[in-house]
Formats: sequence, C-alpha cells, structure tokens
Amino acid sequence: FMRADHAPAASISRIANRVSELLPLLRALPDLDPMEAAAQVNEQLTELTISPAIAAHHGAGPHLHWTPATAAFDDQVITDILMALAQEVCDNGTERFGTCPASDCGDLFYDGTRNRSKRFCDDPKCSSRTHTAEHRARIRATITEPAS
Repeated sequence: FMRADHAPAASISRIANRVSELLPLLRALPDLDPMEAAAQVNEQLTELTISPAIAAHHGAGPHLHWTPATAAFDDQVITDILMALAQEVCDNGTERFGTCPASDCGDLFYDGTRNRSKRFCDDPKCSSRTHTAEHRARIRATITEPAS
C-alpha cells in the first residue's frame, strides 16, 4: 500500500478494528463450502464503496485499484483484503484455507503449495511439536503392545 507510510494513526486503528470484525469469517473459511463463503464475502462487500480502475504508479505496471483515490486508507485496505478473498473463493473455493492442528495453536493459514499439502501454520514449532508427539506416541504404542 503506497499510502501506508502516510496513513494517520486513526486509519491504522480502524484497520485493526475492521480486521478483528472479519476474524469470525476468516476463521470459518476452512469449514465453509465455497457458496457460503461467497455469500459471507458478498455481505461484507456490500458495506464498501468499490470503484474499480486500472492504475500505474510509482514504477508499478498496470494493476487494479478497487477504491477511488479519495477513499480512506482503511477502506482501501479492507476492500483489497475482501477482493483478494473473493478472487480466491472464485478460483479455488475454500480448500486452500486451513487451521493449524497443533494443540496450542489454531491459527488460520493459506496453503499455497502446488500439491495442497500444507498442514500447519508458518510457525515451525507447531509442526515440530506435533510430529514429535506423534513419534513418541508411536514408540509408546510399540513398547506397551503385548508380545504375541
């Protein structure tokens, strides 16, 4: 966001509040079917003034702006988030969104892998702890199995 360096603190605070309001939708994505996700994203989009235009500035080639240049910074950010989410739901449904299965995590993640194999969030401790616990459980199971 080119305007981020000049965004007033009030706009940044509004972004934080608005993202907090989106959290229930974001956390639900892995369990929603694409049509329900689309309906919920559409509901959020109705709250915004969207005026798409192609722009090229600051050395960047042509790209879409979803809000007019006069839009408040927080409106621009939230609109970009929702439009990216809308595009993802259209392109891939909700299958690339996941919730980290580590016992003390539960963070939402996006699986951008080619074969859609991501299981954990980006914190390496989550996968390491889980794999270690699974390994130890397998060892305990073999040790406690009765001899035949």
